[in-house]
Amino acid sequence: MFSKRPFDVSRMAIFATLAGAALATGGCTSIRDHRGYIFDPALANAIQPGIDNKQSVEGTLGQPSIASQYGQPVWYYVSSTTSQRVLGVPNTEKHEVLKVAFDASGNVASVTRGGMDDVRDINPNGDKTETMGRDRSFIQDLFGNIGTVGSMPGGAGGSAGGGPNGS
Repeated sequence: MFSKRPFDVSRMAIFATLAGAALATGGCTSIRDHRGYIFDPALANAIQPGIDNKQSVEGTLGQPSIASQYGQPVWYYVSSTTSQRVLGVPNTEKHEVLKVAFDASGNVASVTRGGMDDVRDINPNGDKTETMGRDRSFIQDLFGNIGTVGSMPGGAGGSAGGGPNGS
Protein backbone atom coordinates (compact mmCIF):
# COMPACT_ATOMS: atom_id res chain seq x y z
CA MET A 1 0.00 0.00 0.00
CA PHE A 2 2.23 2.80 1.26
CA SER A 3 5.88 2.69 0.50
CA LYS A 4 8.03 3.30 3.49
CA ARG A 5 10.77 5.78 3.02
CA PRO A 6 13.87 5.37 5.12
CA PHE A 7 14.41 8.16 7.65
CA ASP A 8 17.13 10.44 6.30
CA VAL A 9 19.20 11.53 9.32
CA SER A 10 21.64 13.63 7.29
CA ARG A 11 18.85 15.86 5.87
CA MET A 12 17.39 16.37 9.33
CA ALA A 13 20.82 17.25 10.76
CA ILE A 14 21.44 19.80 7.99
CA PHE A 15 18.02 21.36 8.52
CA ALA A 16 18.53 21.57 12.30
CA THR A 17 21.97 23.11 11.83
CA LEU A 18 20.66 25.75 9.42
CA ALA A 19 17.70 26.58 11.66
CA GLY A 20 20.01 26.93 14.70
CA ALA A 21 22.41 29.16 12.75
CA ALA A 22 19.52 31.38 11.62
CA LEU A 23 18.30 31.77 15.20
CA ALA A 24 21.78 32.46 16.54
CA THR A 25 22.52 35.02 13.84
CA GLY A 26 19.23 36.79 14.53
CA GLY A 27 20.28 37.36 18.12
CA CYS A 28 23.49 39.11 17.06
CA THR A 29 21.95 41.75 14.82
CA SER A 30 21.64 45.33 15.93
CA ILE A 31 18.37 47.17 16.37
CA ARG A 32 18.62 50.58 14.70
CA ASP A 33 16.44 53.42 15.91
CA HIS A 34 16.05 56.99 14.68
CA ARG A 35 14.72 59.68 16.97
CA GLY A 36 13.92 63.30 16.30
CA TYR A 37 14.10 65.41 13.19
CA ILE A 38 14.89 63.77 9.85
CA PHE A 39 17.56 65.97 8.27
CA ASP A 40 17.50 66.97 4.64
CA PRO A 41 20.85 68.68 4.00
CA ALA A 42 19.46 70.74 1.12
CA LEU A 43 16.70 72.18 3.30
CA ALA A 44 19.05 72.80 6.25
CA ASN A 45 21.51 74.62 4.00
CA ALA A 46 18.71 76.75 2.52
CA ILE A 47 18.24 78.69 5.79
CA GLN A 48 20.18 81.96 5.46
CA PRO A 49 20.84 84.55 8.21
CA GLY A 50 19.41 87.96 7.39
CA ILE A 51 17.12 86.55 4.69
CA ASP A 52 14.84 84.08 6.44
CA ASN A 53 12.47 84.64 9.37
CA LYS A 54 10.52 82.39 11.75
CA GLN A 55 7.72 81.78 9.25
CA SER A 56 10.06 80.82 6.40
CA VAL A 57 12.14 78.55 8.68
CA GLU A 58 9.00 76.80 9.91
CA GLY A 59 7.78 76.47 6.32
CA THR A 60 11.10 74.97 5.22
CA LEU A 61 12.07 72.79 8.20
CA GLY A 62 8.81 72.39 10.11
CA GLN A 63 8.31 72.68 13.86
CA PRO A 64 11.55 72.58 15.90
CA SER A 65 12.42 69.72 18.23
CA ILE A 66 13.11 72.22 21.03
CA ALA A 67 12.47 75.97 21.26
CA SER A 68 14.13 78.18 23.87
CA GLN A 69 11.81 79.50 26.55
CA TYR A 70 14.00 82.30 27.91
CA GLY A 71 16.45 84.77 26.47
CA GLN A 72 17.21 84.98 22.78
CA PRO A 73 14.73 82.95 20.66
CA VAL A 74 16.51 79.81 19.43
CA TRP A 75 15.08 76.77 17.66
CA TYR A 76 16.85 73.41 17.81
CA TYR A 77 16.32 70.60 15.30
CA VAL A 78 17.74 67.44 16.91
CA SER A 79 18.31 64.06 15.26
CA SER A 80 19.85 60.88 16.72
CA THR A 81 20.45 57.43 15.27
CA THR A 82 21.24 54.63 17.70
CA SER A 83 22.01 50.94 17.45
CA GLN A 84 21.52 48.36 20.15
CA ARG A 85 22.31 44.70 20.41
CA VAL A 86 19.72 42.48 22.03
CA LEU A 87 19.84 43.09 25.80
CA GLY A 88 22.61 45.65 25.27
CA VAL A 89 23.07 49.35 25.92
CA PRO A 90 22.13 51.72 23.06
CA ASN A 91 25.09 53.18 21.19
CA THR A 92 24.67 56.56 19.47
CA GLU A 93 25.92 56.25 15.90
CA LYS A 94 24.96 59.66 14.55
CA HIS A 95 23.80 62.85 16.25
CA GLU A 96 23.00 66.13 14.54
CA VAL A 97 21.73 69.43 15.90
CA LEU A 98 20.74 72.43 13.79
CA LYS A 99 20.55 75.59 15.91
CA VAL A 100 18.64 78.51 14.37
CA ALA A 101 18.88 81.74 16.41
CA PHE A 102 16.54 84.68 15.79
CA ASP A 103 16.88 88.38 16.57
CA ALA A 104 14.24 90.45 18.38
CA SER A 105 12.25 91.06 15.17
CA GLY A 106 12.07 87.35 14.29
CA ASN A 107 14.70 87.26 11.54
CA VAL A 108 17.37 84.55 11.44
CA ALA A 109 20.49 85.83 13.20
CA SER A 110 22.65 82.69 12.92
CA VAL A 111 22.56 79.05 11.87
CA THR A 112 24.97 76.57 13.45
CA ARG A 113 25.32 72.81 13.21
CA GLY A 114 26.54 70.41 15.83
CA GLY A 115 27.36 66.73 15.78
CA MET A 116 28.86 63.90 17.79
CA ASP A 117 31.71 66.17 18.98
CA ASP A 118 29.19 68.22 20.98
CA VAL A 119 27.66 65.23 22.80
CA ARG A 120 28.58 65.04 26.48
CA ASP A 121 28.46 61.89 28.58
CA ILE A 122 26.69 62.58 31.85
CA ASN A 123 27.16 60.17 34.73
CA PRO A 124 24.66 61.07 37.45
CA ASN A 125 25.40 60.01 40.98
CA GLY A 126 22.75 57.36 41.57
CA ASP A 127 23.63 57.03 45.25
CA LYS A 128 22.42 60.36 46.61
CA THR A 129 20.83 63.56 45.35
CA GLU A 130 22.29 66.70 46.89
CA THR A 131 19.69 69.14 48.24
CA MET A 132 19.73 72.45 50.04
CA GLY A 133 18.73 72.37 53.68
CA ARG A 134 19.42 70.33 56.76
CA ASP A 135 21.12 66.96 56.62
CA ARG A 136 18.84 64.78 58.73
CA SER A 137 18.78 61.06 59.36
CA PHE A 138 15.80 58.81 58.67
CA ILE A 139 14.91 58.70 62.39
CA GLN A 140 15.03 62.51 62.63
CA ASP A 141 12.71 62.78 59.61
CA LEU A 142 10.36 60.18 61.07
CA PHE A 143 10.07 61.66 64.58
CA GLY A 144 11.09 65.27 63.91
CA ASN A 145 7.59 66.80 64.12
CA ILE A 146 6.58 65.26 67.44
CA GLY A 147 5.74 68.05 69.84
CA THR A 148 5.81 70.80 67.22
CA VAL A 149 2.20 70.43 66.05
CA GLY A 150 0.00 73.00 67.78
CA SER A 151 2.82 74.65 69.71
CA MET A 152 2.98 77.76 67.55
CA PRO A 153 0.61 80.67 68.21
CA GLY A 154 -2.39 80.35 65.94
CA GLY A 155 -2.02 76.58 65.65
CA ALA A 156 -4.40 73.95 67.01
CA GLY A 157 -3.01 74.17 70.53
CA GLY A 158 -2.25 77.89 70.50
CA SER A 159 -4.33 80.92 71.42
CA ALA A 160 -8.00 81.20 70.52
CA GLY A 161 -8.88 82.79 67.20
CA GLY A 162 -6.02 81.29 65.25
CA GLY A 163 -7.98 79.35 62.62
CA PRO A 164 -7.41 79.64 58.90
CA ASN A 165 -10.13 82.31 58.54
CA GLY A 166 -9.11 84.27 61.60
CA SER A 167 -12.01 82.97 63.69
